[in-house]
Amino acid sequence: MAIHVEGLVAIVIFYLLILLVGIWAAWKNKNSGVEEGTDRSETIMVGGRDIGLFVGGFTMTATWVGGGYINGTAENVYLPGFGLAWAQAPFGYALSLIVGGLFFAKPMRSRGYVTMLDPFQQLYGKRMGGLLFIPALMGEIFWSAAILSALGATLSVIVDINMNMSVVISALIAIFYTLVGGLYSVAYTDVVQLFCIFVGLWISVPFALSNPAVTDIGVTALKEVYQAPWMGKVESSDMWLWADNFCLLMLGGIPWQVYFQRVLSASSATYAQVLSFIAAFGCLVMAVPSVLIGAIGASTDWNKTTYGSLPPMEKDESDMILPIVLQHLCPPYVSFFGLGAVSAAVMSSADSSILSASSMFARNIYQLAFRQSASDREIVWVMRITIFIFGALATAMALLTGTVYGLWYLSSDLVYVIIFPQLLSVLFIRGTNTYGSVAGYIFGLFLRIGGGEPYLKLPPFLFFPGWYMEEKVHHLTNVVEQVVVQRFPFKTVSMLASFLGNVAFSYLAKYLFESGILSAKYDFLNAVVARHSAEIMDKTTLVNKNNIGLSELAPVKPRLSVTLAATFTRKDTLTQEEDSSPESPIHEDNVN
Repeated sequence: MAIHVEGLVAIVIFYLLILLVGIWAAWKNKNSGVEEGTDRSETIMVGGRDIGLFVGGFTMTATWVGGGYINGTAENVYLPGFGLAWAQAPFGYALSLIVGGLFFAKPMRSRGYVTMLDPFQQLYGKRMGGLLFIPALMGEIFWSAAILSALGATLSVIVDINMNMSVVISALIAIFYTLVGGLYSVAYTDVVQLFCIFVGLWISVPFALSNPAVTDIGVTALKEVYQAPWMGKVESSDMWLWADNFCLLMLGGIPWQVYFQRVLSASSATYAQVLSFIAAFGCLVMAVPSVLIGAIGASTDWNKTTYGSLPPMEKDESDMILPIVLQHLCPPYVSFFGLGAVSAAVMSSADSSILSASSMFARNIYQLAFRQSASDREIVWVMRITIFIFGALATAMALLTGTVYGLWYLSSDLVYVIIFPQLLSVLFIRGTNTYGSVAGYIFGLFLRIGGGEPYLKLPPFLFFPGWYMEEKVHHLTNVVEQVVVQRFPFKTVSMLASFLGNVAFSYLAKYLFESGILSAKYDFLNAVVARHSAEIMDKTTLVNKNNIGLSELAPVKPRLSVTLAATFTRKDTLTQEEDSSPESPIHEDNVN
């Protein structure tokens, strides 16, 4: 195997740059929040809540603009039968950030939460928070594994280095600077990574366009030359499927810890909204070079290139179209610079997901569910250990599992189907409770799993209207596979069923207990009677310190306390011993 020295040098330079920026960010902000008395663990999770517009805009954009985003956009534009019409990620995620900024950023930031799961544990209790942690964790870990796997394949295509080695080294660098600096390191490296992506891909585009093997992309946009036009179109029979996928991106892109980690790190609720809008614009801008590279791939006579006579789609390498264009249509020094950009993009996604998963575990599972008396130092160490564990887990999956993308597709669907309706309910529907939350969780999970998942070869047991069998031929092995295609928008229907199930069962439980039809002793989740049917979510906050402007909290009335017990008003979120402790403020004024 011939190793390209120039490529290795380019990768080493990019990786060293990112590593040094991560270490510098950790050193620069090592005392951030100390003067205000903020816990070190909270500083690691939300950066002391002082992320400004410049860094915040970059890191919010990097929430979605990563290796999967730029590679996936190019792949969809390139694929015959799909094209730009099916490249939904840029528009879907941009709208996701706009919707998130308009409706979700302000209430989450104003109430001073530290993680996305905080409001669930506050209203539904620690057990329900633990259940919701499962799909949230799956989404983050599988996403990290999928993009690390894509990075390894990309590097092996262009530089001819061992895929496993490239994945391990990339993961170790991302884990190291995340361990050292937390959100600060992740945010500052995002600035460098997005700059590298933008410059690296834009440098490559003119060279690829001017290659003699490439036909004018303006012609191939609407006219078939080497394959179907890259503009693509949506057939009338696929409209519901297209709409289902678009809703998944637009609404399912909101309930992710990587997004809310940036929202909650903003210096104010208004800043959190502005950052979301900036990132929406950034998503669209960052997609442009990927769209052009996909169009170039669809406009190329591959027989005239060093790639070979067969186009990438006939080698089942459509997902690698971006690195293939960089390698075979650009000069070596340009392709190596673009390669560094792709590597940077992957790391900008992997570090965010690993930090997000460890933040939720350390706070919502370890601290709030099991060790309410844990010290700040203990929480910091739990975070560091889980950053390493989750990073190692994602790396192992990238190396050993052939269905990483299938797992990520399923987990992202579960985030949309289960967590989004729960977030909608906990923030905006005042009557919901734990009984409804459990019912909505079960409904969403049952309907989504029932629809099947072709990537995992998971057959459906629920056949929705309009389904049909499709034959998928693997070009390299000529193996014919029968796949069930569900044209019905069952993912969105599952999400709506989960939401309506939550509301319906919440009000049903409320009515049964309050009317006396069911005795109070059957309120085993302490969700109705034990709370005296008082909706107290808006009368308290998870704020530990007075670090939010009071104008943003109205009509929220914060309880300022340094004790963990004061962060909740639900008795079922505390142990019996803590609830009766004379040091607990909740013991004195829990009932509003």
